[in-house]
Amino acid sequence: MSVATGPGRIAVLCGGVGAARFLSGLVRAVEPEAVTAVVNTGDDSVLHGLMICPDLDTVTYTLAGLANPETGWGLAGESWQAMDALERIGGADRTWFRLGDRDLGTHLYRTGRLGEGASLSTVTAEIATAFGLRTRILPMSDDPVRTVLRRRGGEELSFQEYFVKLRHAVVVDQVRFDGAERARPAPGVLEALDEAFVVVVAPSNPIVSIGPILALPGVADVLASRRRRVVAISPIVGGVALKGPADRLLVELGGESSAAGVARHLSKVAGTLVVDEVDAGLAPAVEEAGLRAVVAPTVMSSPEAARRLAGIVLEAVPPPAAAR
Repeated sequence: MSVATGPGRIAVLCGGVGAARFLSGLVRAVEPEAVTAVVNTGDDSVLHGLMICPDLDTVTYTLAGLANPETGWGLAGESWQAMDALERIGGADRTWFRLGDRDLGTHLYRTGRLGEGASLSTVTAEIATAFGLRTRILPMSDDPVRTVLRRRGGEELSFQEYFVKLRHAVVVDQVRFDGAERARPAPGVLEALDEAFVVVVAPSNPIVSIGPILALPGVADVLASRRRRVVAISPIVGGVALKGPADRLLVELGGESSAAGVARHLSKVAGTLVVDEVDAGLAPAVEEAGLRAVVAPTVMSSPEAARRLAGIVLEAVPPPAAAR
């Protein structure tokens, strides 16, 4: 890459599999040390007495080259003896959220260290080091923030109940981020966003993956002040989310399932939106929303495709002489 980057010069807002795949391409395009990943923790849950941080673990396992290639989450080559034993004893109601045997080691370590008084940021750094990562991984906050979805009719669900237990097959009419107003961004988060050459909003669900990060005090303000240097990647291609319920959530909450709908959702914090070639016809609508449109292949069908997308994103950044 021709882009000059130093440690922490690229910050990426991350949530889930799409973000992890983008990061895996980005660290092939630039030095891994140049990247800071700010990861959603709104999905975190205590299950089986363990602190589970799905997005942090997906990012970690993917960057370590150990993620399950079929699902994008969990570890490749997992076994499930612990869950099978739990199901024999307690029934399927206790195992709707399944944890692989090796994956359990991560959760046991995290839970133990948090119980000793370590912060989530500290524990995340320790786990990243143990997996041999050179990229800086930051949870969005050390304070608890939980994504809560209200299904039509009034019942509230935790994110994992909605996403895993119910397989996101219910209609949602409200999303809130419990605790966000009281939480603080984790140490280093605001500095990483403010000092980065470019801030990338990864191709993650804009509502439940990126939304919790933006809900933290100060985050949206920093991005708004630098929006010329904030480049988002649309997770909607041809009107459909490549993974997960982003398309349906956008519509259910009054928006539009399209690259233009993503542009409107992120218009206050991003200055550029990378949209897939199949959505080239939506470029005028993206620009009408106030974002510059960059049309490029965005489907990360291989590590090389992810690397090419990362290069396109970095090339989309205005030159340093341009406004912050």
